Amino acid sequence: MQRMRKTLPLCRILRLAVLAGAGVSAVFCVPLAAQVQGAAPAASAVHPVGKVKAIQGNMVTLASDAGPEVQVQIEESTRMVRALPGQKDPKEMTPMSLPDLQVGDRIVVRGRPAADGKSVVASSAIVMKGADVTVRQQQELEDWQKRGVGGLVSAVDTATGTITLSTMAMGGQKSVVIKVSKNTIVRRYAPDSVRFDDAKPGTLDEIKPGDQLRARGNRHPNTDETEVVAEEIVSGAFRNVAGTVRAIDTTGSTIQVMDLATKKPVTVKITADSQLKNLPPMVAQRVAVRLKGGAPEASSNPPGPAAREGASTSGGQPGGARPGGAPDLQQILNRMPNVKLADLQKGEAVMLVATQGSANSEPTAITLLTGVEPILTASPGGNGAAMLLAPWSLSMPSGEAGP
Repeated sequence: MQRMRKTLPLCRILRLAVLAGAGVSAVFCVPLAAQVQGAAPAASAVHPVGKVKAIQGNMVTLASDAGPEVQVQIEESTRMVRALPGQKDPKEMTPMSLPDLQVGDRIVVRGRPAADGKSVVASSAIVMKGADVTVRQQQELEDWQKRGVGGLVSAVDTATGTITLSTMAMGGQKSVVIKVSKNTIVRRYAPDSVRFDDAKPGTLDEIKPGDQLRARGNRHPNTDETEVVAEEIVSGAFRNVAGTVRAIDTTGSTIQVMDLATKKPVTVKITADSQLKNLPPMVAQRVAVRLKGGAPEASSNPPGPAAREGASTSGGQPGGARPGGAPDLQQILNRMPNVKLADLQKGEAVMLVATQGSANSEPTAITLLTGVEPILTASPGGNGAAMLLAPWSLSMPSGEAGP
């Protein structure tokens, strides 16, 4: 085991020990070397990480987080250990052998390309069982809920490593400064996806004003909770649309919305992953008051259970509330009733966040809200709506084992 500690730097061990579902490759302290395909010279070490897809003899097929499948040879000399959720010290990890490995487990391998150039000969492997991955992912999700903040990027200063967010809270709009260091894990969503599983390692330079961003970290004790020292951030460029429905195509699963900001129609695709929610009138009115910067109305009857309970983990969407503090708007939104495409009506006001789309594909709706007339009245240009949806639309770890 001491030999393993020398071959796997502690900074990597600390990250690998969690193995918290998809996107784990992004948390390495050193870049993951090229996978087997396109790997450099045979002497170069490679570090594939991902989910066990198949086991045949001593050959393990790995669904790599980097994309392609990787064939891993487990030899008698391969040092294998099992990491439990929360374990950081490799001395605490339990030795295991190939028969203990199962499909669905997550594994981090250190090895070298085989002579055939098509597989990796593993010298060591750290494994987290599928059930343990689920436990760890739930822990991660809860931590995002407790220590997460999200919003629209208003400024980026790469020289000082700071990002300024415009975010919505129960008291209205406010700015939060995100401090980024060399130890901050930076992820970037894929152009046509907000699945946390699809997020890739990113850089501060990629983040631009108008992007949606969510950060996890501790609030600076001397800044009145307006500065977060980020341990991890995930960002992406998405399209915010606020307007009225012009056409609905249930057969093609699309809607056309007249964008209030551009005064142009936008066709958006609705998929099984799109979240369609309806805001009851009372909730919409209260959100509108907050968008205008007003104080919440005093009432002994808060708007639904979301105002009294913690954030829902449904769909992997963090609420972002602070222990002991007021519930934030995302908690309320997460608890709102679902609607179907067939329920939408022409002329109905909607707010939505969608992928950017491309020349060959229409934007895909991520989150769509109905019942938003009071909100659009409070924020005619849709900027308030964009900030409202920003943290809610960014997917977090789903809690499912594996990618």
